[in-house]
Amino acid sequence: MSSSDFRQIAVRVEAGKAERLFRAAVSAFCSLTRPSRREIAQLEDLTLPLFDSVSTESRRYVAAALSECQYAPTALIRRLCEEPVDIAAPLLIRSPAVSDIDLIALIGRHGLPHARAIARRKDLNPTIADLIRAIEKPTLVRLRKPEPIVKVAAESAEIVEMAADPQPEPGIAAENARRRLRSMMRPAGDSLGASVNPFVGSETYAKLRETALTGNAAFFQTALADALEIDFQTARSLTANQNYASLLAALRSLDLSEDRAFLITVAVYPTQFPHPHAIRLFLDRYRLLHRDVALDKVRGWKAEALSKAIRNTGHTAANGDTRNASNSDDAPLSASLRA
Repeated sequence: MSSSDFRQIAVRVEAGKAERLFRAAVSAFCSLTRPSRREIAQLEDLTLPLFDSVSTESRRYVAAALSECQYAPTALIRRLCEEPVDIAAPLLIRSPAVSDIDLIALIGRHGLPHARAIARRKDLNPTIADLIRAIEKPTLVRLRKPEPIVKVAAESAEIVEMAADPQPEPGIAAENARRRLRSMMRPAGDSLGASVNPFVGSETYAKLRETALTGNAAFFQTALADALEIDFQTARSLTANQNYASLLAALRSLDLSEDRAFLITVAVYPTQFPHPHAIRLFLDRYRLLHRDVALDKVRGWKAEALSKAIRNTGHTAANGDTRNASNSDDAPLSASLRA
């Protein structure tokens, strides 16, 4: 079957028969042994404009058909993966066209339902498997420091009681567990300024994630400046480097979890993670970076920005004094002397 078959299908189908065209085009494409780039582009040009007008059942059919296709069109696959899990599941579980980076981004956007489907993939990257386990069982993500037995017992009982709730609201139990674990991990001597409000943190993460995924550097830099309470120029310098070391410290100071920090970093530095080893290296570096050290870096950036502002203000004032002197009463006298 050649690319001309796609045109013949389009001619035969009557106007308004988007369902038949959508299914027939994908079925014809899947019968190709090794489709060319032109044929892949033709399928995208034909199906994507119809996507919003076809039924859920047709989307489910197409997702199942393309899940076994090694040379599936990237744009159509990504569009299908953004659908609810009952449609996207075949692609999440089997499709070779979905990369590790795509899987991590999908988990970040859609959470546990997509993560559970991705967990069923054969030969799943161990790092992604660890991230999924961390989402499913947040109480196992971090270990806390030794505390008095009475306090540990009371907090453990609270978490167990919460986990034993027969009908927990979806997502609420996991977030409550993360919040309690964060409070247990935080040293008693932390100041209020260093503490993280979990609700504000969620809003901050959502803003950083969405602006990073737009691909517009200025949008993300503005969101980062707001989150860290630094000026825009400093925020821009953090993402202007060839490596992500400064951004890693910034995200660690916000007390983001490993999977959230990685999703943001890979959106800003996509070329830095060409293989699983690079992902593992990021996670190791993030775990080893203590939050107090990251907070010190942020304070240093703020102090440096303030110092520059003071120097610039002083320089402007000095220039102003010079101009005032030239406009003083001495100026005419000097001019008359020169005359």
